Amino acid sequence: MTLKSKNAIVTGSTSGIGLAYARALASEGANVMINGFGKAEDIEAERAKIESEFGVKAVYSPADMTKPDQIAGMVKQGVDAFGSVDILINNAGVQHVEPIETFPIDKWDQIIAINMSAAFHAMRAAIPGMKAKGWGRIISTASAHSLVASPFKSAYVTAKHGLVGLSKTAALELATHGVTVNCISPGYVWTPLVENQIPDTMKARGLTRDQVVNDVILSAQPTKQFVTVDQVAAIAVFLCSDSAAQITGANISVDGGWTAE
Repeated sequence: MTLKSKNAIVTGSTSGIGLAYARALASEGANVMINGFGKAEDIEAERAKIESEFGVKAVYSPADMTKPDQIAGMVKQGVDAFGSVDILINNAGVQHVEPIETFPIDKWDQIIAINMSAAFHAMRAAIPGMKAKGWGRIISTASAHSLVASPFKSAYVTAKHGLVGLSKTAALELATHGVTVNCISPGYVWTPLVENQIPDTMKARGLTRDQVVNDVILSAQPTKQFVTVDQVAAIAVFLCSDSAAQITGANISVDGGWTAE
């Protein structure tokens, strides 16, 4: 187990990509803190499952990613539970789709806070401990939208571009401290959130399931295939390994060729 004795926090990890990150790190021996919203019984089931399957310690933080004090408290909770926070994965994210001129100000503020500012607050709290140990891994889930834009997603595109800039800056600041900072930028990932949108889109547009998947959702991805959560998580595990010690300040695309065009 390559990450045995390492301790990780993954934000937005009660489902989807974040939960895949947490499980992948735990499978390599890391203790993990999961974070996010959901039904208490479902979260506890996932936490307990990680412990029982992988023989690691797993804890849960309900920290709200719009609240800087709660984010700092989450990192402190990780230190108190594990002794240190060696790996930080900033994954929490939300989306809203609307033209700029009618985009609700509260939605703009929420998306910037959760998708970008939360990463700053978590990094600010975790970096001193990583520097003291001379080892750390910080990974943020960006998006194909950290590299290209789409209409009606102003806040999301802005936040994801900013997240990459933040990560590059941190990578330079930490370059001589044994701490790497990188982004992973998935395209469309197959999650229940995406799957649940398909029936409504079929009805609204009068399309078949295959037409919705290929001509609407996957129109931007040349491979015409979804990225899987496990593919994204595998990259995070690699970035945490010693083999990736010289990868820092990078933004790794996992988007079926979307941003190659």
